[in-house]
Amino acid sequence: MFVLNIVFLLAMIGFLCWLVFTLAVYALPLLAGVTAGLWAYETGTGAVGGILLGAVAAGAVAIVGQLAFAFARPLWVRALVAAFFAGPAAIAGYAATLGITRLAIPSETWQMAVAIVGAVAVGVTALFRMAGVAPPDPRTEMASEA
Repeated sequence: MFVLNIVFLLAMIGFLCWLVFTLAVYALPLLAGVTAGLWAYETGTGAVGGILLGAVAAGAVAIVGQLAFAFARPLWVRALVAAFFAGPAAIAGYAATLGITRLAIPSETWQMAVAIVGAVAVGVTALFRMAGVAPPDPRTEMASEA
């Protein structure tokens, strides 16, 4: 029974890591949606209005960010949009990694070190996932066909 618990714990940690890396790009839209939803709720729209406004805000941030990254030509604009998405993803990665490491590592120094590595990994993953959204440059496609 004890071995089965360890196997389930490792499977759960693996699932949580996969979930963090998969959902890293959506940290900024989630943050914007929760913020807008809470603001709407506090101004008197009620729970349903807050949830609806939060969902619309999260969707708008996700769509605008993806479109801005996909259709912006200057590299600095793409880098800025990717940094806006990678920042909250890195913070979420730090928090998730710190929570996972507290289950397995007793030393707080090593917990922080592993959490920082996790934050960098999740932030870089968000950057690469944003870069995967961009359409190919037509100039390089034409050059490779020739």
